[in-house]
Amino acid sequence: MHYAYLWMFFLVVLAVVLLPGLDMAFVLGSALVGGRRQGLVAVAGIVAGGFCHVAAAALGVGALLRVMPSAFNAVLLAGALYMAWIGWSLLRSRPGTSTSAALAPVAAWTTFRRAALTNLLNPKAYLFMLAIFPQFINGERGPVWLQAVVLGLIIAITQLGVYGGLASLAGGGGWLARRPRAALWLHRGVGLVLVLAAVWTSATGLARASS
Repeated sequence: MHYAYLWMFFLVVLAVVLLPGLDMAFVLGSALVGGRRQGLVAVAGIVAGGFCHVAAAALGVGALLRVMPSAFNAVLLAGALYMAWIGWSLLRSRPGTSTSAALAPVAAWTTFRRAALTNLLNPKAYLFMLAIFPQFINGERGPVWLQAVVLGLIIAITQLGVYGGLASLAGGGGWLARRPRAALWLHRGVGLVLVLAAVWTSATGLARASS
């Protein structure tokens, strides 16, 4: 593989990862609500979901979605509905103690699973895999699977750097555990962000799919 293509791919991935979306909103919300550790667990889930996207693209699932717009639209709507459901659940948080159901700590595995599912249903990820990823795969540069592995590692490293830094910065809010009411309003604020992000990504994604 030519290094120029790898650098170009990295810059494109960096721009996409830096663009606010469902993954970033989930990592930020996890870190603000559950602390740095929970935020980093969410990052691990996002990265795991990213590897699944790369594997699917390498196996040609992206091509299948390209020729079946109805399947693509279904993925868009499923991702938006899932994120909106999480956001709505947070918006419905009720006042109570820090040990209430709304404010109880979430298990690491639950955070990881939700983060991975968020990424797997993220419309932005599918748009990237359909529109950008295939442009950097060339049969003349070697085995397709090897190229996909290299590009997948670039995606994972970029996600770890950007989302990991965000989780570390936002996760220093341990004071929330001592302020249940502040945590409650933070839950609702994060929920609103997730709902708005779901509406925005689904609207823009469907607009691109229909163009």
